Amino acid sequence: MRIFDIIDKKKHGGRLTDVEIEYMIEAFISGKIADYQMSAMLMAIWFRGMNDHELAVLTQAMAKSGDMIDLSAISGKKVDKHSTGGVGDKTTLVVVPIVAACGGKVAKMSGRGLGHTGGTIDKLEAIPGMRTSLSQEEFFATVNKIGAAIIGQTGNLAPADKKIYALRDVTATVDSIPLIASSIMSKKLAAGSDCILLDVKTGSGAFMKTFADSVKLAQKMVAIGTHAKKKTAALITDMDIPLGHAVGNSLEVIEAVDTLCGKGPDDLTEVCIQLAANMLYLLEKGNIAECQKMARRVLNNGSAFEKFIAMVAAQGGDISVLRDTEKFPKAPYKKSVLSDSDGYITKMDVEKCGIASMILGAGRENKDSVIDFSAGILITKKYGDRVKKGEKLAVLYTGKRERLEQAENVYKRSVKIGSKKPEQRSLILARVEKNKIEKFFSGE
Repeated sequence: MRIFDIIDKKKHGGRLTDVEIEYMIEAFISGKIADYQMSAMLMAIWFRGMNDHELAVLTQAMAKSGDMIDLSAISGKKVDKHSTGGVGDKTTLVVVPIVAACGGKVAKMSGRGLGHTGGTIDKLEAIPGMRTSLSQEEFFATVNKIGAAIIGQTGNLAPADKKIYALRDVTATVDSIPLIASSIMSKKLAAGSDCILLDVKTGSGAFMKTFADSVKLAQKMVAIGTHAKKKTAALITDMDIPLGHAVGNSLEVIEAVDTLCGKGPDDLTEVCIQLAANMLYLLEKGNIAECQKMARRVLNNGSAFEKFIAMVAAQGGDISVLRDTEKFPKAPYKKSVLSDSDGYITKMDVEKCGIASMILGAGRENKDSVIDFSAGILITKKYGDRVKKGEKLAVLYTGKRERLEQAENVYKRSVKIGSKKPEQRSLILARVEKNKIEKFFSGE
């Protein structure tokens, strides 16, 4: 078998066999296929695509290229959640304890942030002492005892994805929906959970900018999960507005704590309830409406917050800063961003909001950047809010005073003010299951 023939077949729109796909991944990992040949294959896939069966086989082969986590030592069904990334997206910190408080099991492996989107592991490590690297035995024991643990991804989880993504990044093939789907799902399959809920963000702060493309990606990922005999569903959620008011690691942990204590922002609270309810639904805890009620109940009675406390304590974190968030270290410098005009906020470029936060030190410009946990943005006025000239739009926080002016200029460019109040936006745009799309808004 020759990679030349496989490339040529896909270039002309042919359907690859299981054997051809499995050979391609195995030979690439072992070094028998050169980077330039795999780059040509990726471009052929970009132009010609893959059907659901090809994509499922490709994803399984990528998942099996490294460690396949066996979660059978954890009792009961396990559910995983993945977000495609956004600004102010601290939902994992809220959703995981909600699910655990409702009797679910979440053995979660999360990543770090790069660029304008934040990473769950960075946020957790803003809690002093928090360990996100646990032995397998400790990881399993924590989930069995508490119902949840969140750790960083292991070094050998889906190594084929790491090698392929490095090529996609330099060959203009990052934006291929089949390749995005296989990249995400290879790690989810390798992580070993029985059920998978996907939070596919759409809008200016998301990788998928349009609703149509977000649905396509969701359908591909749900098909992959279903093929692998995992109960899989996806929610399409809005990322044309930052989620909540906090952007930045410590600030987002504080907002997550507020939400777990029943006093978080309405938008963040609602998205978290819907995500948690869908995870509980996949675990067969009830229908969607029943699971929503369960999620709201554990937020209101404080048991979700206590689950978060228990998880953080088990992973070495200082829970005193969660009991009293005023104890989190404060950024030494801050600056208010003021409105230049009267009117309504009619648009927020969420990617620019994230870039402003990164400039302040809350995100990474490259993989070697050092995070300033106290840096970030507290947004005081959002989409649809009325503002007056000179009124505060946001407050910037940083450890480096010289970064304030640049971040302020970027943030101001992210906010558009008009004379007319804009229409209210939906937070949850659609739900995708196998052969089913349920839309929750009128539009595209």
